[in-house]
Amino acid sequence: MASNLTKPENKKVLTRSDITKLGYMSNFLQISFNYERMQAGGWLFSMLPFLKKIYKDDKEGLSLAMRDNLTFINTSPPLVSFLMGLLLSLEESKQDRSIINGLKNALFGPLAGIGDAIFWFTVLPIVAGISSSFAMQGSVLGPILFLVVYLIIFFAKIPLAHLGYGLGTKALDWIQQYSSIISNAATILGVTVVGGLIARTVHINILSTFEFIEGQTFSLQENFLDSILPNLLPIAYTLLLYWALKKKNVNPVWLILGTFVLALLFSYLGVL
Repeated sequence: MASNLTKPENKKVLTRSDITKLGYMSNFLQISFNYERMQAGGWLFSMLPFLKKIYKDDKEGLSLAMRDNLTFINTSPPLVSFLMGLLLSLEESKQDRSIINGLKNALFGPLAGIGDAIFWFTVLPIVAGISSSFAMQGSVLGPILFLVVYLIIFFAKIPLAHLGYGLGTKALDWIQQYSSIISNAATILGVTVVGGLIARTVHINILSTFEFIEGQTFSLQENFLDSILPNLLPIAYTLLLYWALKKKNVNPVWLILGTFVLALLFSYLGVL
């Protein structure tokens, strides 16, 4: 039976509930992660119910679609439903396979960069920092806040699937247009939060005291360092680690182990 893959059709096969289901199915993206095709197995598993509905009895067309959807892909899980919705709209209109494959290969990389920058490197670290600060003060708001934000990201895959399916490539332009604004605003907030967290969570106190006059002691920490700049040592040590990480490319594991060793050593000597 000849495939009608290259014959455009405007007939809609997928319903609104199908696209909503696609948003949920996109959570299976990484169920078969491997270093040969990355997320390909999970990608095809998520797309397959809808590909079957589109191609129905066209076994050749379904076979070609499954083959193409099992090729290498590595993109951002929070934004993957948008790409799935976009490509399903092309599959549904029976666009040429080269167009579908070309868009898939062209978009999954930029979407990975956008999604990782917004969610993994900006939103979640900032929310985790704020939540940790609340939790360390004994407030139950900490874990609740993090859970709420995570659930918002989780369920956002549903409207993103509808956005990709309904708006096509214009949706990507919208995301790229506003992602820089969101990232810049979140970065400013993130720097403020991280600065506060350093003062709250990094503690370095010099225990050494000196007695100049009988009965009067001089604390190197309280009477000298804190009078120059409170929390001077924590910010200095944090900046030292940042310099080693960024400028010298020191492995973070070595920095963590080194911090443990120094903490134990100076604590044993009674210095800190």
